[in-house]
Amino acid sequence: MSAKTALKKAIKKAGGQSALARKLGISQQSIQQWVVVPLKRVKQVSEITGVPCEELAPELFK
Repeated sequence: MSAKTALKKAIKKAGGQSALARKLGISQQSIQQWVVVPLKRVKQVSEITGVPCEELAPELFK
């Protein structure tokens, strides 16, 4: 799974961009600009959505 696909999966599991943004304490516009989950947010997004870090940032787990 690509990091882009994992981001889409995480957004869906969170209930959409706005819901994920609220849970992260950031703006929906910030998430809208993401191509992949920023490295500083990988663990937090994983904890919120249940999408494994290995999927969100595969480059870290080669």
